[in-house]
This record gives sequence, C-alpha cells and structure tokens, in this order.
Amino acid sequence: MIVVLGIGGTHLSGFQMSVINYTSPYIQKFINETWLERYGSGLHQETLTLLWSFIVSMYCVGGMVGCLCSGYLTAKYGKKKCLLFNDVVLIAATLHTGFSRRAKSFEMILIGRFLEGIGAGINLNAHVQYAGEISPKKMRGFVNVTCSVFLALGKTVARILGLRYLCYSISSYFLFM
Repeated sequence: MIVVLGIGGTHLSGFQMSVINYTSPYIQKFINETWLERYGSGLHQETLTLLWSFIVSMYCVGGMVGCLCSGYLTAKYGKKKCLLFNDVVLIAATLHTGFSRRAKSFEMILIGRFLEGIGAGINLNAHVQYAGEISPKKMRGFVNVTCSVFLALGKTVARILGLRYLCYSISSYFLFM
C-alpha cells in the first residue's frame, strides 16, 4: 500500500518539481511559436521570460492552495477520499498539460501547472497522514519517511529522463509534462 501511495502521489509531485527545468527551452519555443501564429509577431524576450516565470510559479501557487485546502478536505471527507479526489485533480492537470500542444495553447500549461500544484499540496499532506493511519505502530516512523523517499525518487527520475541525449524532439518533451 505504501508503494502505491508513493508512486501515485509523492513520486509525481517530485517529478513535476524537477521536470520543468529540463523542458524549459522547448516550452519557451512553443510559447513563442504559439504567439507568432496567433498575433503574427514574435514575443520580446522580456515578455517570454515573464510568461515562463508565470508557468513555473503556478506550481508553487497551486501548492499553497492545495496545502491550505488539505486540512479542511481531510477533516471533512477523510484521508482516503481526499487522496482519491486528488487523483481527479491530477488527471485534469495531466489532460490540460498534455493537450496544450494539440490545442496550440500555452495557457493550458499554465492551468495544468496550477492544478498539479494543488494536487501536490493536497497529496504531500494527506499522504503522510494516511500512511501514518494505516501503518502498524512499530513501522509508523519508517512509513512516514517514504513520503520523502518517493519525492526524491520522482526528482531523480525527472533528471534522468530530462537528459538531452535521451530526447531529441520537442514532441517528446511534452510527454514528460
């Protein structure tokens, strides 16, 4: 059960924290191409940097919202239902980010990152609480550490998959997000 909690939640949170660094040149190129197609002129570097900063920071903003909501949600609906609801949020985030290229909308990446942040904020709180609830007293400390282990594992996987020599095209980077 702990492996399912870790891979289904904190691993994804760690992955999303790190993957944005490696996709940055490709996503910025996508933003510029989308803008050029819509408005007929390219973006100034300052505007591109501003849009990119919004995309990166929306994960943190969503994380704050998720953390603030997680206490209320776990108290009202319970930890298990909260984690299941969180899966719906993460699926919506994945769909927004995944279909952004097809829809030619960098705004969908912005929304997806915000929803991913909400999911991470809820999950990082609810995971530890739920893992502590379902584990035997003798193993409770070990089980609660698995949250950090899976978070670090997610960051490591993002770094390995983000290596430039593993992915050669912009379309393959959209699979990671």
